[in-house]
This record gives sequence, structure tokens and C-alpha cells, in this order.
Amino acid sequence: MKSVKEVSNLTGISVRTLHYYDEIGLLKPASWSEAGYRLYDDKALETLQQILFFREFDMPLKEIKVILENPDFDKNTILRSQKKMLELKKDRLVRLIDSIDGILKGENKMNFELFSRNEIEDLYESMIGNMSGERLQAFEKQYGTLEAFKEHFMENAGSLKAQQNFKKVMEWYGDKNEMLDAVKCPNNSEIMQAYQNRISAIYQKLANKMGCDVTLFEVKEIVGEYDFIAKQLYQMKDVSKLLLELADRFENDSVMCSAMDNRYGQGAAAYIGKAVREFYSK
Repeated sequence: MKSVKEVSNLTGISVRTLHYYDEIGLLKPASWSEAGYRLYDDKALETLQQILFFREFDMPLKEIKVILENPDFDKNTILRSQKKMLELKKDRLVRLIDSIDGILKGENKMNFELFSRNEIEDLYESMIGNMSGERLQAFEKQYGTLEAFKEHFMENAGSLKAQQNFKKVMEWYGDKNEMLDAVKCPNNSEIMQAYQNRISAIYQKLANKMGCDVTLFEVKEIVGEYDFIAKQLYQMKDVSKLLLELADRFENDSVMCSAMDNRYGQGAAAYIGKAVREFYSK
């Protein structure tokens, strides 16, 4: 057992912060000493470590609490995703340092183009590299050869409309390099499917709440889980823009609305959209 002071010295977290985590029910001490001081065991320290991982990605404490209290919480899957995100952040910092070195040496040239041809070609190579053999064969059948498909992709990706779409996706990720990192280092298919299954289950939980006021904590709690899983799936720090655009489509896109209602129940699309908008409302 470690005292609150010992935990503070070990982790660098202030005693006041640990007291606050206890007050809001985020991290409870394992027991109390006879003198009334908080005591933490190895399990509590493991939970604190997980909290600190989440805080590294600027996740609000209320969302961390929702995730940790979720019985479906898969620590290993989350840790793998967090590791990948930290590796991407590390690679990003290395590139920034290299860029600064280039500027100091007078080798760097200013470039305000959204996506250059070389970057579009990198996107293509990354996309092809992560495709299954079945999908590659489908493209070969449709275009004759993969080289013909590449020419088609490069031509269309360089168009004004495609660049505008790239810009929208880039806004979701925060900047161009974050987007390129996510495209080049996607989750493997098993992890991707696991996240998609979680999101589908979340949609169903929200649909089951139809009739409840979307301002209720129990509804916001589910959307909070949706927010967290989406961040891990899309490797974004902030998914609010993306999920709000999806919410708008749930409510106003007749095709998507119909598909959602058929799967999750009549009225599900509109209710889910409304719940998401309420969650992100200021």
C-alpha cells in the first residue's frame, strides 16, 4: 500500500489532484489508514496509469470515468491503440525536428499547396498496401491493370473536388500531417472490425433509449462512449466535427436515415443524431 503522498511523488500528480479524483469517483483509494489517510494498492496504481494515458490525449475526466466504468472496457485493445497514437505523435515530432533542421540549413522551401502530387501518390501506395488481395483483384478487373487504376486515382485525386474533400477530412484530423499519418498507419482489419462492432452496439444502445430525453446523463454517457471509440478508430484527438456531420446525415440524408432505421428501429437515425448534437452542444 502507498500513501497519497507516496503516489504523488511516484507519479508527479499533485496530492490535491488525487483528492479530486477521489471526490469525483474517478480513482478511489483501496483503503484508509487508521489515521484517516488514503491508501492505494497496485490495482489503484494501474487504474491511475490508465487515467494518465487518457489524459495524454486531452480526454475530459468525465469521459475517462465513463470508459473505466464500462463493463465492456477492453484494456489491452485500448492500450494497443494508445501505443499506436503515441508512436504517430513521436513520428510527427521527428518530422518537425527534421523540418526545423532543414530551415536552419536553408534547405526548406515554403509550400502552401494542400496536397502535392507526391503526397497523393503516397496516399495511393498506402491505400494499395493495406488492401486485401480480393479488393486488388476487383480493381484489376474493373480497370484492366493496377497501373490503369493508379492513373485514374491520381487524375481524380488531383481534381478541385477531391482536394476540397481532402480539406474536409484534414479538418477532422486537425492538420495535413495527422491525416497522412492516419491513412498510412491504419488499424489492422481485426481491430477495425472490433471498433465497428462497438460503434454498432452503441447505436443500438442509443436506439433502445428512444423516448428518453437526450439531455439525460444516461444518454450522454452512451454518446461519450461513442466519442471515445471514434477517437480510437479514426485516430483523431477531436471527433466532434466528424460525428456532428454524421449526425446531420442521420437526420437529413434519406438513404442513410432509412438504412439506420432499418437496422436499429424506426426513428433511430433521428434520435441518434439529436443525442450526438446535444452531447456536443455548448
